Amino acid sequence: MKILYSVVAVLGAVTVVGVLAACATSRQTPMNTVTHVDLTRYAGKWYEIASYPVWFQRRCAGGTTAEYTPKADGSIAVVNTCFDKNDKPIRVEGSATVVPDSGNARLKVRFFGPFTGDYWIIALDQKDYSWALVGHPSRKYLWVLSRSKKLPPAVYNQIVAEAIVQGYDATQLRLTDQSIPR
Repeated sequence: MKILYSVVAVLGAVTVVGVLAACATSRQTPMNTVTHVDLTRYAGKWYEIASYPVWFQRRCAGGTTAEYTPKADGSIAVVNTCFDKNDKPIRVEGSATVVPDSGNARLKVRFFGPFTGDYWIIALDQKDYSWALVGHPSRKYLWVLSRSKKLPPAVYNQIVAEAIVQGYDATQLRLTDQSIPR
């Protein structure tokens, strides 16, 4: 009888946690992406200005960049580079494909094996593609990217304000040291 009560108690606790998680998720509004991205203009080198700290960048001390190159088959070659604390480069190569009917604003990126991750362009300087705000629908990942190593403070603040509108916690953003390698 004690075992039955224990099982019922555990199942009840799991159900309560599940319901609370579902309620928390349902309160978060869906994340928007830009309407259209010209992938030819988006291609090239981007500097990471700020990001949410993530496990796969844990060895990066700074100098983080991403380079995108369209391929003949319609996919995009992705090369992410950063430098460790000894100024040694860390490089990872992958590929991205466009999610259909997304205006090229939603990509699936693959670095390892069959696993893909969402790459959503949620804000973009439409005039000259000088900066971009990239996120993930879970809001666990966020990157502020720029064509130059620095952004004017007013532009950076505008980008951060857009991240907040999209449901991100701006206090989690960490600036990237672009003076590396030294």
